[in-house]
Amino acid sequence: MQDLNPMNFPAKLPLTSRQLGQLKQELIVCVPSSDLFRLTKRAGRFAQSSVNDEAASKEWKSFQDAVTRAHEKVLSRQQNIPKIRFPDLPVSARSEEIRRLIEDSQVVIIAGETGSGKTTQIPKICLQAGRGVKGIIGHTQPRRIAARTVANRIAEELESPLGKAVGYKVRFSDQTSPDSYIKLMTDGILLAEIQQDRFLSKYDTLIIDEAHERSLNIDFLLGYLKTLLVQRKDLKLIITSATIDIQKFSAHFNDAPIVEVSGRTYPVDIIYSDLDILEGDRNQQIVDCLRNIQDTQEQGDVLVFLSGEREIREASLALRRAQFPNTEIAPLYARLSLAEQSKIFSPHKGRRVILSTNVAETSITVPGIRYVIDTGRARVSRYSFRTKVQRLPIEAISQASANQRAGRCGRVSDGVCFRLYRQDDFDGRPEFTDPEIVRTNLAAVILQMLQLRLGDIRDFPFIDPPDSRLINDGYKLLEELQAVTADGNLTAMGKKLVTLPVDPRFARMIVESDKNGSLNELVVITSGLSIQDPRERPGDKQQAADQAHKQWADQDSDFVSLLNLWNHFEEKRRDLSTNQYSKYCRSQYVSFIRMREWRDLHHQLHSACRALSLKENQQPADYASVHRSLLSGLLGQIGIREEKWEFLGTRNRKFFIFPGSGLSKKPPKWVMAGSLMETTKQYALNAAKIDSAWLESLAAHLVKKTHSEPFYHHKSGQVMASERQTLFGLSIVEGKKVVYGNINASEARKVFIQQALVEEGYRGKGAFHAHNHALVSELQALEDRFRRRDLLAEQMVIFSHYDERVPATVCNLPAFEKWRKTAEKTDSKLLFMSKEYLLLRGLSDSEEAQFPEVILHEGFEFDLRYHFEPGHPEDGINLLIPLAILHQLPHYLFQWLVPGMLRDKCIALIKGLPKQIRRQFVPVPDYVDKILLNVSAQDRPLTVVLSEQLQRLTGIKVEEASWNSKNLDNWYQMNFVLQNDKDQLIAMARSLHRLQGDFKQQIKQSLGRPSEQSIARKGVLEWDFDQLPVEVELPRGDMTIKAWPALQDNGESASIELVDNPLVAQQISRHGQLRLALLKGKEQHKYLSKNLLRGEELALKAAGLGPREEIVTAIIEASFQQAIFASGVVIRDRDNFENSFSTGISHVVDIAQRHAVQIGSVLAELHEQQKRLRGLDSLAVDTQLDIASQVSWLFSSDTLRRVKPENTQQYPRFVKGISIRIDKLTSQVAKDREHIIDLRLFADGVEGLREKQQLLTSDLADSLLDFQWLLEEYRISLFAQQLKTRVPVSAKRLGKRWSDILDQLKILLPDYH
Repeated sequence: MQDLNPMNFPAKLPLTSRQLGQLKQELIVCVPSSDLFRLTKRAGRFAQSSVNDEAASKEWKSFQDAVTRAHEKVLSRQQNIPKIRFPDLPVSARSEEIRRLIEDSQVVIIAGETGSGKTTQIPKICLQAGRGVKGIIGHTQPRRIAARTVANRIAEELESPLGKAVGYKVRFSDQTSPDSYIKLMTDGILLAEIQQDRFLSKYDTLIIDEAHERSLNIDFLLGYLKTLLVQRKDLKLIITSATIDIQKFSAHFNDAPIVEVSGRTYPVDIIYSDLDILEGDRNQQIVDCLRNIQDTQEQGDVLVFLSGEREIREASLALRRAQFPNTEIAPLYARLSLAEQSKIFSPHKGRRVILSTNVAETSITVPGIRYVIDTGRARVSRYSFRTKVQRLPIEAISQASANQRAGRCGRVSDGVCFRLYRQDDFDGRPEFTDPEIVRTNLAAVILQMLQLRLGDIRDFPFIDPPDSRLINDGYKLLEELQAVTADGNLTAMGKKLVTLPVDPRFARMIVESDKNGSLNELVVITSGLSIQDPRERPGDKQQAADQAHKQWADQDSDFVSLLNLWNHFEEKRRDLSTNQYSKYCRSQYVSFIRMREWRDLHHQLHSACRALSLKENQQPADYASVHRSLLSGLLGQIGIREEKWEFLGTRNRKFFIFPGSGLSKKPPKWVMAGSLMETTKQYALNAAKIDSAWLESLAAHLVKKTHSEPFYHHKSGQVMASERQTLFGLSIVEGKKVVYGNINASEARKVFIQQALVEEGYRGKGAFHAHNHALVSELQALEDRFRRRDLLAEQMVIFSHYDERVPATVCNLPAFEKWRKTAEKTDSKLLFMSKEYLLLRGLSDSEEAQFPEVILHEGFEFDLRYHFEPGHPEDGINLLIPLAILHQLPHYLFQWLVPGMLRDKCIALIKGLPKQIRRQFVPVPDYVDKILLNVSAQDRPLTVVLSEQLQRLTGIKVEEASWNSKNLDNWYQMNFVLQNDKDQLIAMARSLHRLQGDFKQQIKQSLGRPSEQSIARKGVLEWDFDQLPVEVELPRGDMTIKAWPALQDNGESASIELVDNPLVAQQISRHGQLRLALLKGKEQHKYLSKNLLRGEELALKAAGLGPREEIVTAIIEASFQQAIFASGVVIRDRDNFENSFSTGISHVVDIAQRHAVQIGSVLAELHEQQKRLRGLDSLAVDTQLDIASQVSWLFSSDTLRRVKPENTQQYPRFVKGISIRIDKLTSQVAKDREHIIDLRLFADGVEGLREKQQLLTSDLADSLLDFQWLLEEYRISLFAQQLKTRVPVSAKRLGKRWSDILDQLKILLPDYH
């Protein structure tokens, strides 16, 4: 140890250069390192001072006193150095060699294997070499637990109480004193001290232990110290490690000397596995290893290295199930409570199996370990600069880590290390573990370097320089936090962040909370996030712990849960004693030590906030204030829920909320995450619900804005656009309307001219607008009418008109109006356009005649409105129809459209014919031209006329079914626009018939409206009026409409009503005149009602027919009709009615009796048929139903009312045919079913016309009835050929007859299908 002599000061001033140099050298030797810089700088001033200067003399005397005091302090420390003894360890044998190297070299590299004793003995060797006298020997450890245990061990060896000669300082705990020689601390503590003392002047020696771990702090310290050693020649640096890349460290420190110390005092056997371990059988391999140790090895504890807490729990369960006798299972990992960590150092009986993560790989020496089981895997923290996520993948450990694990045994006796992997696997692994600096985010390092003005991180002397991409990523995070500018300079915000002793993200939150009035809450939350979670989940009490922790859980925010936890325990801390508080923490499964750490950091943060003049909030902050502040530091860690559990985050990351979060059961739409961690999935830890509206202001410096769909907003007169804001690729604002003129004025001007001036969005007061609008509308109507787009100039011409006149600076209505008012004072017509400017070509009179503006029909003038826009509901010609005359419109006239469109429609119709037909009419336009020379618009179907003309020209007949009118474009069909008497739109349709059907009730009400000229009346019991007119005219407003009187049958009387259809009027009147005849012939009616089929009630019922009254009533009506109105003509005056009645009344009874005789003659046979039908099996169900349908029609009231004597004469033959059919049925069921199918083809068509009987002409109604009688004859031909038919009949004949009926129906009812 170096002896310290008294200082010798020069007698005279000023000092010469030689004297000043000698003085500085003596200061280095004699004064504490903490005073050296100050005193050396002070000494330099005396080189220019004179001894005759009284002030200088006083200063010189004061300087000498200060040096003397400092020297005495050094002497005092030298005299109190504790007695140093070295235990029997490998490093002790080399202590003299190491001491000399320390004295002679500024940097020494010591590579000591596990068990060499370097961690505890190197500080003592430094003390022996005279270090620790002028300053403290600083000794760093990577973990707090290691700092505490090593300090305790060295203090014991120096026989000094902990905190005196040897102390330790870790976060929230300082066990040092001014008399301490050796100070154990975490590397993070030393790093933090650089901010207050960048020369680390309190230390004369620094020992960086476990440097092989290459943590971020260690690498930064080694780089910083390399620079510092140049400035502090008095500082010694010793770097130690159990496994280390020796040459790399030596080269980094200018080829510093190396000392290699052997390690283990006992040999360790390495046993490799023959099999590759799979995840599923890992636990079984561990059990097998332990059984092998139990059966073949001596007593000793076992240390099992696993990759994580989950693996420890699984392995623990497997070992407990294996039921090893006298074996204790103990976990060891960083998050374990201090009490449970301490268990592994306590005495025990039997064998102890410690399941540990890599926390036991270095620093901590677990006593009694003779066996190590190494699974060869560990969780390694890796930061992805692409996804901005700190990942924790499980990876194969390096060779150095494997050897370090093996070194944990062999401390007390021979050891055995079981490696659960193959030797070739070990040989193929990397030699050393990647340093943390190449796999972590560098934001905090960069921020510290900027604050310490250490220059560009790219030039910093790291042992392994980080990837430039990681450096760029660190700068980007600091830009996100607004801590640095785009060119990498520290901002005012950054200067605040660096003074707060937490992660830069958390510091940013605290600064933001000052604005939001939530500082108190944020200091609590950020300090809580900066320590290990105080909530504990012991492996055997997890459910109880979860239940206890649930009381603080918040469903919307894990940060609020943390705040609730703090508030709860702060109340308890104030109410309880320290001992009671500690017990209460344990009862709630909360770490008392970590709560104390939390409070200590809270106090530190609180003090730092006061130094920054941040204001505490007097009232509790609301949810939004707290979480807006939190969000300021987590802008890159937000997400929106896409599926039930999955979120889409920034940079296209997908993640899930961690299952232990209060939000996991009911995830919100938007969340922010305190951190994103990737294990088996990517999880959001410490999540909270946020309002996406907060993001726009907080992330204004980060968002990328894109604008789309610019449009002119009429109300504001501004051109607006939809703004989309994305934050790191995640859309946070969609469709926000912004003033586009502030973003892109030239583009906004174009939109303003186009949409406000060209497209009629203008709402200003300029007269030019009304003039130009009217002009454009006139020409557009002309284009619609002629169905062409070559009359009005293109919009570009109109755009150019305004573009040439409106200044480049005008992009909104206020600016336009201001300019217009000024410009029009000079030229009032400046913005007016002329018709000649817009019209491309003129139109001849003959062209205009092809597209008339009205259609004339029977004195009515129908307005036409043209529209040219394919796909639009009004595309084509629109016929405006007053509701009052809807019923008078011709059925077919409007199929002909107007002359200018008829030719194209005819061409389209012919081209729509089937190919084998249309090829007969090529070229189609030529045939159409020939046809149109011979025809003109008429109230006949256009297709019928075309068929006739094509047959005339070619001899080829085109059937009506071949035309495909339905597939024509809409504009080839007239669009009927129905209007009320105020010209307001009621309805619109392309089918006139459908429109008439839809509004039939309204038309009926209109016709039934009372008027002086109406002939309508009710309660008519006899023909007491002169005439029943064919049609009448009724005044409706300024027009006269037609209506058709009808004599309505009301049962006991008749009435005269007006209807909208002449055919319907005729059908109604036939029934009405019959009713008046029945009332007039009441004697005959009464007689026939009493005597027809008298006594046949039971026979009718047995035959399955209706009641006698219904059948008799129908026969009487048929008899009156046949006798009096046989011609079927509607009688229009009283005389004709009287003549017809008097002539025919005498024949009524005879006709009725003939009908009754024929019906009565078949009743017995019908009864027999009913019995036979009931006896048939289920195979004849179709036959039963068909016969029932036939009998029902023959004897229904509707049929009997229209029957003639020649029809009822056939009833016996029809009934006989049914009997023959039943006779044949047993042998011809299948054939009978085929005949039924043939019959239904025709019967179904007839049934479909039942609803339209009133709309048929009398001739067509008679044709339809004749067809039904012909069907009965067809039944005879199918089922009873021997009875012969009255007329020739076959399926082909029926088909021809039905086709003729359908042709007539299509003409009468255009929409019938």
